Amino acid sequence: MKLSIAIPTIFAASGAFWLIFASGPKSDIKSRIASARDRASTTARLAEIGKDQPRDFEAFRTRQLAISAISGLISFALVLIAGRPPVFALLLSSLLAVSAYIWVDRDLSKKVKEQRRLIDDEFPAVIEMYSLAISAGETPLVAMERIASSASGSLAREFTAVVAQVKKGKAFHLALDEMSRGVESLLIRRFVDSLIIATLRGTPLADVLQRHTEEARQVQRNRVMGVAAKAEISMMVPVVFLILPISILFALWPSLTNLNLFTGA
Repeated sequence: MKLSIAIPTIFAASGAFWLIFASGPKSDIKSRIASARDRASTTARLAEIGKDQPRDFEAFRTRQLAISAISGLISFALVLIAGRPPVFALLLSSLLAVSAYIWVDRDLSKKVKEQRRLIDDEFPAVIEMYSLAISAGETPLVAMERIASSASGSLAREFTAVVAQVKKGKAFHLALDEMSRGVESLLIRRFVDSLIIATLRGTPLADVLQRHTEEARQVQRNRVMGVAAKAEISMMVPVVFLILPISILFALWPSLTNLNLFTGA
């Protein structure tokens, strides 16, 4: 009886989804995705991980909806097969569908945070290479192009985008400002502001870049010390709650054994 209810339900839901995505409502769904309220924020987050094409948002949102729908459908079918009431199955499947939808969004935010961390970690080495190239007599654009072609990483890809925009006719300082706005990093923002000001005013870049190199190294050192302090606290948990009680037990066990023997005698 359970299978006789669950199997037709699965086929009916599958047919409904096929009709939705294969006929007229498909265009309506695409239009709703395109006019989503969080399109701007989601597009900005996708751009930070390299997905800056217009179709990337639609692909991400379609994948998000598909995972949510499939999770809800599978959970609904499994709960019906288990013999639970349809109302309970509907509530549980709805909860799982919403959870899957939120999980995909959180996964995107996690990737964005990881991307920002990688850029901050790469910044000291890249800015030092840039400072050496400027000190050797190269122009800011040529030095940035050299780093973009020789280095690898997230920040090098951002430099590549800046060089490509300048070659298309965009002003160097405008391309730099657009890069800093796309990358949510305080270090990049300060570096770009100083580079733009020094370029427009004719200030020597070597001293400016040297200060930023020292600042970036100091920030990286502080970050490493903070991670080490958190790791030290985490290491205390097994010591306090596992190793220390076992050590005390080994120290007290002979005395407790002798005391039991004395009491029994």
